[in-house]
Amino acid sequence: MHTLGTSALRVLMSVNILVSASTFSSSVKGKQRSLTLPAEANSSLSVPVDTKAVLHCPPDNSTALVVTWTIKPRDQPPCTRAYRRDNNETSERNCTDVRISWESRPDQNPALRIDPVAITHDGYYKCEVAAPDGHFGHTYCLRVLVPPKVTLFQDSNGTIVCRAAAGKPSAQIFWNPEGDCHTEEEPLGNGTVTVQSTCHWEGRQVSTVSCSVSHVTGNKFLELKTGDQLSLNSTILYITSSISVALVIVGSILLWRIGCCRKC
Repeated sequence: MHTLGTSALRVLMSVNILVSASTFSSSVKGKQRSLTLPAEANSSLSVPVDTKAVLHCPPDNSTALVVTWTIKPRDQPPCTRAYRRDNNETSERNCTDVRISWESRPDQNPALRIDPVAITHDGYYKCEVAAPDGHFGHTYCLRVLVPPKVTLFQDSNGTIVCRAAAGKPSAQIFWNPEGDCHTEEEPLGNGTVTVQSTCHWEGRQVSTVSCSVSHVTGNKFLELKTGDQLSLNSTILYITSSISVALVIVGSILLWRIGCCRKC
């Protein structure tokens, strides 16, 4: 009896699973025919400076009646570009940046083009599409990347300096070998940052040092041979000291002779 009850329960569960799967499949097939884009979408986009950027609207624009781009760059007034399909006309308001334009014919592809990308193009770009089946939008948070200018040198005090100038975002500096290092950042006011790290190795004989700069636009590695410079400094110091000692000795001898001559 127990075995029969268990078998019946298994059959009932199998029937329920099959019915549920059939219902789900029919429901999915029905929804596929009415599948639409999300009403709002957001994404972040990082673009290197002095390159070309293309911002796309929702991909299916065949039924779009009106397409509107609202452009809000950093520290600038907003700009609006629009296209109306009924009269096949474009319009713009408060748009003065010639580097921002339609990628091609807006009736075929209403994407926005920025060429070339500048630091001032940081900001928000929103595309809104009005269509018979609803309104759709896509907002881009555009971040412009600037590679820093990297230099490695030894100053007059013998301190090694690694500098990553005017990068966006700020770079990171690493030393090999590690020493007594100090790193500071200097914002330049336009969104870029200069990072400078100074390093010295007291009581250690270091002939070669390397500076690694890590940045989202690419990493850089610089190497400086300090042995020749340090040897030159040591040689100059030795020669200077020798000359000083010689002058002291010669002066002492002269003074001694002068004293002797006076006694005679």
